[in-house]
Amino acid sequence: LVAGFLAGNNFDFFPSVEDKTGVETWAEIGIIFLLFSLGLEFSFKKLMKVGGSASITATIQIVFMVILGYFVGIAMGWEKMDSIFLGVILSISSTTIILKTFDELGVKTQKFAGIVLGSLIVQDIVAILMMVLLSTIAVSQQFSGAELFQSILKLVFFLTLWFIGGIFFIPTLLRKAKSILTDEITLIIAVALCLMMVILASNVGFSPALGAFIMGSIIAETTQAEHVEHLVKPVKDLFGAVFFVSVGMLIDPDTLVEYAIPVAILTLV
Repeated sequence: LVAGFLAGNNFDFFPSVEDKTGVETWAEIGIIFLLFSLGLEFSFKKLMKVGGSASITATIQIVFMVILGYFVGIAMGWEKMDSIFLGVILSISSTTIILKTFDELGVKTQKFAGIVLGSLIVQDIVAILMMVLLSTIAVSQQFSGAELFQSILKLVFFLTLWFIGGIFFIPTLLRKAKSILTDEITLIIAVALCLMMVILASNVGFSPALGAFIMGSIIAETTQAEHVEHLVKPVKDLFGAVFFVSVGMLIDPDTLVEYAIPVAILTLV
């Protein structure tokens, strides 16, 4: 993060990357590979096991943070709609940052990590529905039931596809092709499957990172899971570094100074 901050456009005494769009693209690619490799460590069945606890945890946390964020926004003199948006923003955690932290602390294999991960996935799903709902209300000033229903249908379709792919299709495919899979071909197939799910998730309206994670958790169900995880590790390490450097480059110190007080309050909340 610090290296990216110093290499950004805000400092002249280091070589800088001028193309901000390029930096954002690299950050996105970094997230995709980070979450794909983290998905490889959390199998579909493991996530189903903590589904109930994770759903309750995520629901309580989202409701509590939306209410708290709303009242904090009102207290700071914001408009009602802005305060609702603030509450929703505060209720959604960064899956990438949390899982990377778990990785570095060495607690990924502990039971609570599975529940946290399950609740993060529930959060991502709820976030998509809230974004659709809030953006239509903010633009048209009225509730669009049709658009919300369409989003729920997309969500059901995507989760059904995840279930069918995870239980039947991909494990069978990798088992049948086992005899012809060299290390290089295995890595290429794993990355191709990951990017295929990323494209599908993006087209349905989900975050690409969620698609990458889901494909990782599907491959985690197969007999090749450990081998794929080993092959993907160098790619993850490279793009993990790229992600954090890119995030550092996107930090604007002028904005931090200008909004120092609201930033400090919201960080505390």
